[in-house]
Amino acid sequence: MQNYIRKRAVKIAYHILQTSNTVRQTAEVFGISKSTVHKDVSERLPRINRDLAEQVRCILDKNKAERHIRGGEATRQKYACM
Repeated sequence: MQNYIRKRAVKIAYHILQTSNTVRQTAEVFGISKSTVHKDVSERLPRINRDLAEQVRCILDKNKAERHIRGGEATRQKYACM
């Protein structure tokens, strides 16, 4: 694995820990695709730093569990404006 990929994976992990952002929000901040963010935190990060990867996984699991609530809220606001 190249050094810049390692650095990016660690930077993404610390960003997610500080902000609790979703994969989509993190991808937008870093200007990369959601697939790259997901691959960095799920495949590459455990090889670099297992403890950090587990902390990030907890946040991403929480975000995944709450996504149906965020989607419903977005729909409610959309129709409230009409």
